[in-house]
Formats: sequence, structure tokens, C-alpha cells
Amino acid sequence: MIHIKLSDRQNLIIEIIEKYQPITGESIAEKIGLTRATLRPDLAVLSMCGLVDAKPKVGYYISNKKNNKDIMEKLSVIKVLDVKSLPVNVSENTSVYDAIVTIFLENVGTLFVVDDEALKGVISRKDLLKAAMGGKDLTTIPVGVIMTRMPKIIYCNEDDSIIDAAEKIIEHEVDCIPVVTNISNGKLKALGRISKTNITKVLLEISK
Repeated sequence: MIHIKLSDRQNLIIEIIEKYQPITGESIAEKIGLTRATLRPDLAVLSMCGLVDAKPKVGYYISNKKNNKDIMEKLSVIKVLDVKSLPVNVSENTSVYDAIVTIFLENVGTLFVVDDEALKGVISRKDLLKAAMGGKDLTTIPVGVIMTRMPKIIYCNEDDSIIDAAEKIIEHEVDCIPVVTNISNGKLKALGRISKTNITKVLLEISK
């Protein structure tokens, strides 16, 4: 039998919702002794998996949809390895202009900056938009100036579940995170990427 891999806090949230439904996110946070922002990833994952629903100005309640437990069970055993996409890499000296062109040609929302296979940084569409709004010549600005560098990069491993990846994406409010492996001296190599799109495709597949 497959067991649903919810965290202790997520199980506590479900217990509180069952007892007090409908209940607002602020009230749930107050009962646990945490902030609403801290609980946001947990509530988002529980909602995404169909275990709870929410109505504006009303609050959270236990979902009455069928097969939600089955969906959660299937999600809990799907690994990042099974759904990751290929990484789209650029060098640290790539210009912001060329990075923007690459984003559109590859139809992705995030680029990874690598040097001799090692992951050096991550560039999002938001980073490129901020640079473009600066009014400078984008052909002369290297992406190394605007990228997010280690150790601030949020990442996951191939053996993480997609629920783990989804929690990181939601908690840190990013569209995509690299899937990495250690190569040497603490350096990481990007083996792939997992995005909101990857996770949405999995949800659509298993919900059918």
C-alpha cells in the first residue's frame, strides 16, 4: 500500500481544517503559532493536490472531490527524475540581449549559468526584464551581473518527489528550479530543470 507522504505540519493543518472548517489561513496560522506566509507553501500544496479547497472571504475546508487521496498517493511517489526537462544553459559572459533571445527561442522561463559544467547562477525572466528596464545597452551587459548566484540558488535532486519540488517553487516564488547533482569540491551540475509547467502536466495526467 502507498502511504501519503505529508509532513507533520501538513497533517496538523488538515486536522485543524477538519475541526474548524471553513477557516481562514490567518486563523490556521494563529492556531499553529506561525505566520500566514510560513504556511502558504503547505496550504498551496494541499490545495494543489485536491485535499483542501478554499473560497475567497470564507476560508479553507476539506475537499469533497473524489479520488483526491489516490491523486496524492500517485504524486507522493513520482520523482523529479521522472518529469524533469532538459536544462538550458548559458555562460557567465553571455550578454543580457543574447539571454533574452535564448529565452524566447527555447521557450523557457529560466536559464542556468554554467562554467565547466558547474552551476554558477540562475537567470529568470524577471531578472531580464529588470535589466531591460534599466535603459542600458543590453548587448554589453553580461548575465553574470544580474544572475542569482550560489548559495542563494534554490534547487532539488533527482530523487526528490515532485511534491518536494513544488513546495520549494511555491515557498520561494520562482517559476523553475534546477535539478542538480554534486560533481566535486561542493560544486553542483545542473542535470535538468523542473518548473510549474512540469508539475501541472503531471497533475493533468494523473487526474485523468
